[in-house]
Amino acid sequence: MTTLGILMAGGLYLLLYHLYGRRLERHLLRADDGRPTPAHRFRDGMDFVPTRREVLFGHHFASIAGASPIVGPAIAMAWGWLPGLLWIWMGNVFLGAVHDYLSLMASVRNDGRSIQWLAGRLMSSRAGKFFQFFILFTVILIVAAFASIIATLFAAHGEVATASILFILAALITGWLLYRSPLGLVPATLAGLVLTAGAVAAGFFFPLHLSEKTWLLILGGYAVVASSLPVWVLLQPRDYLNAFLLWVGLALGAGALLLLGGALSWPAFTAWSARVVAGQPSPFWPVVPLIIACGALSGFHALVASGTTSKQLARESDALFVGFGGMLTEGFLSTVVVLALAALGVEVLAGKPLMPGEIASGYVGWIREVGGPVGVFARAYALAVEKTLHLPAATVSVLASLWVSAFALTTLDTTARIGRMVVRELFPLRGLHHPFTGALPVVLLGTWLAWDGGWRLVWPAFGGANQMLASIALVTVAIWVIRHHAPSPFYRMAVLIPAAFLWITVSLALVWYALAVLPGVFVRSPGQGVLLYAVVGVELLLNLLLLHHALRALVRSPASGEVGEPFAGKSP
Repeated sequence: MTTLGILMAGGLYLLLYHLYGRRLERHLLRADDGRPTPAHRFRDGMDFVPTRREVLFGHHFASIAGASPIVGPAIAMAWGWLPGLLWIWMGNVFLGAVHDYLSLMASVRNDGRSIQWLAGRLMSSRAGKFFQFFILFTVILIVAAFASIIATLFAAHGEVATASILFILAALITGWLLYRSPLGLVPATLAGLVLTAGAVAAGFFFPLHLSEKTWLLILGGYAVVASSLPVWVLLQPRDYLNAFLLWVGLALGAGALLLLGGALSWPAFTAWSARVVAGQPSPFWPVVPLIIACGALSGFHALVASGTTSKQLARESDALFVGFGGMLTEGFLSTVVVLALAALGVEVLAGKPLMPGEIASGYVGWIREVGGPVGVFARAYALAVEKTLHLPAATVSVLASLWVSAFALTTLDTTARIGRMVVRELFPLRGLHHPFTGALPVVLLGTWLAWDGGWRLVWPAFGGANQMLASIALVTVAIWVIRHHAPSPFYRMAVLIPAAFLWITVSLALVWYALAVLPGVFVRSPGQGVLLYAVVGVELLLNLLLLHHALRALVRSPASGEVGEPFAGKSP
């Protein structure tokens, strides 16, 4: 069964890339490599840096993925393996890849400006301001969610913590070799790979054991510092090495699952309302987008595409490989997660009462004992590789955990980088214009929110904001396409219908979250409860206001001089 699942996913994504993605590139947006990209026109050595597409793919994928395509599907196993897998595949095909590619190209065609800036130009200045506040809330939740996930993983697996710290040092050295030494690309790459292998090996001998809260403080400091560095120092070289971890990890996982075969031991379906969110019965619809975000569709991808990736794209034709291909790769990764747990999750959680009813009620609590959703995946993945490729499970488990933590760290500091840009736009105070001070308030609030709640509390709030952001971003790029590229009715509906469906689903899910989950949070921790109530309430309010402005923009004629071609002027 795992063999069939991997073959179906691989075939689906290859067909989608070549039949649908190429059509969008050639017939809708008409990508032109003769048009200079913002990376060339505004090159500043800090954010605007033309980058080889292989290196940029590593940054983009590591930033959009983080731990999300693993965490979400791993948690969703409480409903069984089939509902989550169908949501991942349908979301990738009809939502995610189109959203990511159009968001990236819309930013590239508009001087590398952010998706919220584009919304302001296409709808109204007030809509743009609403969108900025929405994104500010979202990035705070992302910092909280990913800091909590990494802290949980590091506290449970000291060897992964050591390997991750040394991997960052390896990336810093690789960045210097790539950009400041006379070595070429190949020798610098080989040196970086050797250092990465050394980081994994050292983790076994020098595990670092600290508490979750200590790790939260360390990760907060890391996010502020890393987001303040020029992209060539850490972001690009680390994510370039991340790309190698990705391909090795996917090859090992997919190869193992191809060879594993056999029936899936995990139930295909457990219950419609499994206890997924904060121990409450959680209906699969509309709650699933709060859990599985990045594996199917993620609004955070629009922030990365327009916030960092568009400023590093060297050629317009690279956008399909980086944006569209990155989203499909993420969906394939989530497929590997679901199939690995469906095949070996029972063995990982041996001793638990693994009947459908017990899984539906107890699974989310059980996995905390093995390092949370990342830990349970790493163990299932390692078992699959050990059974088929005969590599030591302990070594593979650390490699898989490093793979995930490296991506999650990228998302953490990329989010802080985006957060400082939003803070600077919203609050034009001189003291907040410095990269360090601009990122600080976002990281402080995110760390405080994660302090006691952990990933089980913060993840659904992040998922709701993330998916709501995706529906707004889809509407924004749909308006841009309709006004400036004269799409056929098919392309028009291909963007508008998914955006409407997602908007309704996520709005209902957030209302459920506020009514079913937050009262218990408020009783346990009034401060966090008030903050989460405020975040969800503001999200719903801003979502309604933005929908109102989007509908008005869709029915009015484009104004003269509206966005569509690059502006001539200073960098954003």
